[in-house]
Amino acid sequence: MQTNITLILSLSFLLWGSPFVAKALRIPTPPVEIILGSLFAYFGLIENNEYFYLIAEVGFLYLMFLAGMEVDLKQITSSPQIVIRKSILFLLLIVFFSLLSGAVFDLHPIVIISMPLISIGLLAPLSKAYGKEKSWIKLALIAGVLGEIGSIAALTIFDAASSTGFGIELLEKISYLILFIVVVYLLYRFLHLLFWWYPELKSTLMPKLNTSDQDIRLAMSLFFILIAVMLSLGLELALGAFIAGVAISAFFHHEKSLEEKMSSLGFGFLVPLFFIHVGASFDLRALTLEGVISGGLLITFLMLASRLLAAIVLKKISGARDALLVALSLSMPLTLLVAVATIGHEAKLLDLLHYYQLILASIFEILISMVIIKTLQAKKRLF
Repeated sequence: MQTNITLILSLSFLLWGSPFVAKALRIPTPPVEIILGSLFAYFGLIENNEYFYLIAEVGFLYLMFLAGMEVDLKQITSSPQIVIRKSILFLLLIVFFSLLSGAVFDLHPIVIISMPLISIGLLAPLSKAYGKEKSWIKLALIAGVLGEIGSIAALTIFDAASSTGFGIELLEKISYLILFIVVVYLLYRFLHLLFWWYPELKSTLMPKLNTSDQDIRLAMSLFFILIAVMLSLGLELALGAFIAGVAISAFFHHEKSLEEKMSSLGFGFLVPLFFIHVGASFDLRALTLEGVISGGLLITFLMLASRLLAAIVLKKISGARDALLVALSLSMPLTLLVAVATIGHEAKLLDLLHYYQLILASIFEILISMVIIKTLQAKKRLF
């Protein structure tokens, strides 16, 4: 009982106090929440708790949901072909440089698999902070969505392979994934046509003037329905949460206040708990182990370098500065790195040393990337 009380009070303090610490240190809030979570766990103020784990998992899925809501499918589908081609080339180059550097430095196979992962989860707070109309945010979302889908598909296959091996069951999982993506696409086309013929349906499903918060109810229902679908298929839950957010953005973009409502709930409560949990899962005593810090820094450097080198192909689209910002904003696959490290460690495919290196690298990447992005944005305002 005393442990639960301490946990609740500690989380309450961190939820309230983290923004003040971040403002004092002049660094973004997410890395502060991770660091404080780790410190509180080190001093015994946060301990493993199944309820804390569960709500942190919901926070992760909700972060993916918010990331999906940032996606504008119309913008992506109407983007010039050169933008799509360059974005795909950018992603392929990240894979190439990651594989090359992994082979040169003789890294663990799972570490090499992790390095090209792309996640736009942290693009949501960046979009909130700097505005979704920024050209580099738009470009990062286009490249990020394509990379996110590929990364989650790779994570799903890796998860299945780690538990079932390379056999019939793995092929079954892959077929489920392909079928799910095809069904989602067909549903999107059908609903797009339906709402085109009967536009009043949107207002019926999500009325503008009501006292029952029907817009939030619909969004949350879709969020949990798609998570349930992924659970039944045995696929990665993050993909369902992400697609739920994309669906809300695609069909109910007329409801301008919805995104703000959902974002307030996420960044004010659920998402910070996820970041705190990530920090609490990292044992600070592991920093004394030989190779943890150096290995984490090496992985961080190689992941940043692969994206910065690949971003050269984006220079002709919107300039070198925007290309740099896109590379940095897509250098923080925290959620997917933690997921791969956890799956690999639980399946005994990844030893404790490499597990801590990946977790540490995910934290380093956020700190470095967000601080540089903030510096570049501050310099632009000065000039």
